[in-house]
Amino acid sequence: MARSSDNRQSSASPSALAQKFSRFAHTISIWTGHPLAFLLAFLLVVVWVLTGPIFHYSDTWQLVINTGTTIVTFLMVFLIQNTQNRDTLAIQLKLSELVLAMKGAENKFAAIEDLSDEELEQLHNDCRARAEMTRQHIEGRKDRSPKTDGKPRPKPPAGHRRSS
Repeated sequence: MARSSDNRQSSASPSALAQKFSRFAHTISIWTGHPLAFLLAFLLVVVWVLTGPIFHYSDTWQLVINTGTTIVTFLMVFLIQNTQNRDTLAIQLKLSELVLAMKGAENKFAAIEDLSDEELEQLHNDCRARAEMTRQHIEGRKDRSPKTDGKPRPKPPAGHRRSS
């Protein structure tokens, strides 16, 4: 019996660990994104520079800043990646909800992030073609609008954008 409860605990552990890490990463990302954190890091560098003459710009003096920045950078990569993954997933979920809620929208776009690179490229080309057809249709309607007395409008030079 103790064995089955151990199994449940160990299977729940990664989830609990992931939740704790996620909260930790979120808290650290908020703190490190604050101007005060930048000011603190800047002041630390200034103090390090000012101590250069005291330590005769020794190898150890240089090693202190190099080691410190390397460790902080190494750890921050994982925190930033975690935060970015969560933010990206949240945006994907919000967009998926909007796609699914829109009448007439293609539901295949709701899970687009799961497609292969080739499938994404093909879908991109399809969307580009549809957008171009829509643009041409709108341009055609504008050209025949009553404002021009039925006369076609002159086409703008290539690369020129019309303002609405």
